[in-house]
Amino acid sequence: MNEDAGPIFRQVADQIENAIVDGSLAEETQAPSSNELAAFHRINPATAAKGLNQLVADGVLYKRRGVGMFVATGAREQLLKRRRSEFADQYVRPLMTEAEKLGISVRELAGMINDWEGAR
Repeated sequence: MNEDAGPIFRQVADQIENAIVDGSLAEETQAPSSNELAAFHRINPATAAKGLNQLVADGVLYKRRGVGMFVATGAREQLLKRRRSEFADQYVRPLMTEAEKLGISVRELAGMINDWEGAR
């Protein structure tokens, strides 16, 4: 795990979220157990469980008694919606604020984005 990326339990939760968003962990499939995550990342199982339990609290995972944790129906859409909102807050709003300061219109900004995309 990355010491600079925040608490380890949050990194575990982020890893599971990323797998759900990219489709490698589909809805209604079993998530890795806290013991599997602990062994893989060489962390305490309680830390891994804390990350999983955070996802349960968020409605991304649910528990099946005696079986394990599973990805909730609608989890991917829920995560995409939250991440899009965070993307707007973190990137789009500051971009628009700076563009306004520089006198760049929305049309000009869209042109810059199109030019950048075309150059890739």
